[in-house]
Amino acid sequence: MPTTDTARNPAGPTTTHPTTTHPTTTSPTRHGRLTPHLLPLLAEADLLDSPAAWGSAATPLGRFRLEPVRPGRDLELLTGWMNDPEVAAYWELAGPAAVTAAHLRSQLDGASSSVPCLGLLDGTPVSYWEIYRADLDPLSRYYPARPHDTGIHLLVGDGTHRGRGLGTALLRAVTDLVFAHRPRCTRVIAEPDIRNTPSVSAFLNSGFRCAAEIDLPEKRAALMVRERALRHLL
Repeated sequence: MPTTDTARNPAGPTTTHPTTTHPTTTSPTRHGRLTPHLLPLLAEADLLDSPAAWGSAATPLGRFRLEPVRPGRDLELLTGWMNDPEVAAYWELAGPAAVTAAHLRSQLDGASSSVPCLGLLDGTPVSYWEIYRADLDPLSRYYPARPHDTGIHLLVGDGTHRGRGLGTALLRAVTDLVFAHRPRCTRVIAEPDIRNTPSVSAFLNSGFRCAAEIDLPEKRAALMVRERALRHLL
């Protein structure tokens, strides 16, 4: 799967470098920023939990885990991925490191419900994720949100893995981790650009359904939903 969306075209997610034709890119909309009336919820203990504590999941390609981004360590890698043409087409973050740094800072400044993470496969970074509270996000204005809906943005940064089913495998692994560690979450939500057919296909192949097409400020998106109740059936 190409760079799966979910980035600047929101809803929208190896130390090696990218390659390939469509990124598994879930290009995001600029999410993660709590709307003013929701800022008090930052004090809520279960705002998002910590993906770092979720452990690992088995995939057909190896053990996968999420690790929160540390800009001092990860900025160069992520900047390289954002400048891959296939990623940049949907995430719109190409440019110097300062561009990527500003995007990360917007999630790490304490006024966000989004956690940026690296996705590691057998210890090697291969993907970038943004895990966020969709019900507290501006995205909730565009679909009938439920409490604790969890949103994801994804890009597969290592191009050598694209088109080999990695995006599908990782999407299933991450949503299974969300359901296992966020018991109040009944749905995982994503909003890839409707034009990003490889991304949409990866979501469909990993147990999501397309609930609707929605017009967001920066794109027309496919609203993808994976239901806890159906996770063992799809």
